[in-house]
Amino acid sequence: MIEKVVEVTQLYKKYKESEDFALKDLSFSIQKGEVFGVLGTNGAGKTTLMSILMGGLQPTAGHFTICGLSYKRQAQQIRYKIGVVPQEYALYPTLTARENLHYFASLYGLRGREVHDTITQALKRVGLWEVADKKIKYFSGGMKRRINLLAGILHTPEVLFLDEPTVGVDVSSKHIIIDYLKELNEQGMSVLYTSHHMQEAQDFCHRVLILDRGTLLCENTPQGLIADLKAQNLEEVFVRLTSQDMAYE
Repeated sequence: MIEKVVEVTQLYKKYKESEDFALKDLSFSIQKGEVFGVLGTNGAGKTTLMSILMGGLQPTAGHFTICGLSYKRQAQQIRYKIGVVPQEYALYPTLTARENLHYFASLYGLRGREVHDTITQALKRVGLWEVADKKIKYFSGGMKRRINLLAGILHTPEVLFLDEPTVGVDVSSKHIIIDYLKELNEQGMSVLYTSHHMQEAQDFCHRVLILDRGTLLCENTPQGLIADLKAQNLEEVFVRLTSQDMAYE
């Protein structure tokens, strides 16, 4: 039997100030070891979905489990199973890269020589060892994205949630981030991520779903969607399926 690390069932979200649902009757699952992409235009519901799964927002209705744990009853246990990499930088600008990572590691009870070595290796892996003792406020956007990623994986989560992990980064940082994510996935980490880069999603994801105004339009492998619509690539699929203009987040 295939193990599901994320299972979402009939999820709804409605904000008080809005007449429309941000998410409507959304159901899907993610298999262990899978890279799963959530794609959509501005206002499609991607960030709302990620905020709910990351524990920062309560759904209006519906249910979801992570690693078989219910968000309603076992939220604290889920916290140690997941890694969270938000779109906004979750970093302290006046601390160095190393100090930031030690702080985030301490939130999971990780201290001492072992975590020091883990942080050292992680910084080397993303090409930032030489600036480990430089304050974050002096980092470029791409460098901050790399540290943002490391802060979410130091405790070796089973499932990693990433909201637009390569938005606004230079080409070099983008390749470093995606290559490292592929490496983590090969080591067994499941990945759920949102992106507006269609070629990136086509190359990186095992499966994707496309949201449009809170509603699930389709879910399949990138190649399956391309074949179904007789399209050239995932971007063409996306353009043909979404009813909004291509105003990416």
